[in-house]
Amino acid sequence: MLRIYASDRHTCVELHHLRYFVAVTDEKSFTRAAQRLHVVQSAVSTAVRALERELGTTLLERTPQGVLLTEAGTTLLPLAVATLDAAREARDAVLGLHGQLQGTLRAGGVTAGGLLDIPALLGRFHTLHPDVTLRLHASPTGSAGLVRALLAGELDLAFLSLPDRRPAGLDVRELATVPMVLIVPATHRLADADSAPLSDLVDEAFIDSPAGFGNRELVDRAFSAAALDRRVLLETTDIATTTSFVRHGLGVAFLPSFMVDPVPDGLAVLTPADAAMSWSLYLATADRRRTPATVKALLRIVDTELPHFLTTAAR
Repeated sequence: MLRIYASDRHTCVELHHLRYFVAVTDEKSFTRAAQRLHVVQSAVSTAVRALERELGTTLLERTPQGVLLTEAGTTLLPLAVATLDAAREARDAVLGLHGQLQGTLRAGGVTAGGLLDIPALLGRFHTLHPDVTLRLHASPTGSAGLVRALLAGELDLAFLSLPDRRPAGLDVRELATVPMVLIVPATHRLADADSAPLSDLVDEAFIDSPAGFGNRELVDRAFSAAALDRRVLLETTDIATTTSFVRHGLGVAFLPSFMVDPVPDGLAVLTPADAAMSWSLYLATADRRRTPATVKALLRIVDTELPHFLTTAAR
């Protein structure tokens, strides 16, 4: 068990106390932090109390709104995160001396199977670094949730869709960009048209992802820029099912073009006539955190071999 000593006060801070503290602040709940750490709640509470006792101050306050940081907790949090990152980097460096990269790579991703073959990319990584444990996470809140997880240190990297504004604190690599297209049922009044202006769609019901997904924000911005409103009838976190909802007449939808290439039966595909929208896939890491050796290894593969993992829709 690793301890950090401050000689002036003979303070002993254990790394797992910092880890539990960071988990509680991320989750704003001792219960959810315990679930995330796969330990009982009493262990988390005991660790945080021990940390507070060692530092001689209160770090967290329980309130009806959840667990909140005190002033001391707010001061400690970035230092705790940096300490945990440094410890992980040190461990990876020492293990790497034995000839094989070890540790864990925590990746998150949005649906992009028709654009980037993520399993093939991770398979290549595993071939080169078989002793690294891979953990792949999805986010029920889309790219926005992946960004939060990156900044909180819950993920090492993420494949995500971002709008024009880049969230602060991220380092991003653009992997591929494709246009957004409109899909309608084959029996729709616009099915025989090649394109349609947004003004022709204000009375339509839309199928879309919830707020927080990159494709949703692209479309919302386009309608807002045109000073138009639209109605979203159905929200789904599984973007792959959108075509089925459209086919069965529940509404129309904008999707990245790779998701309807080839065009599924029962659907027609149009381009927006007055609002060019492009959907981009990025590989993102947190630029304010230390980059683990595992992440550096995957980034080397992306930098040197990316074309091998892109589909024809992305080239």
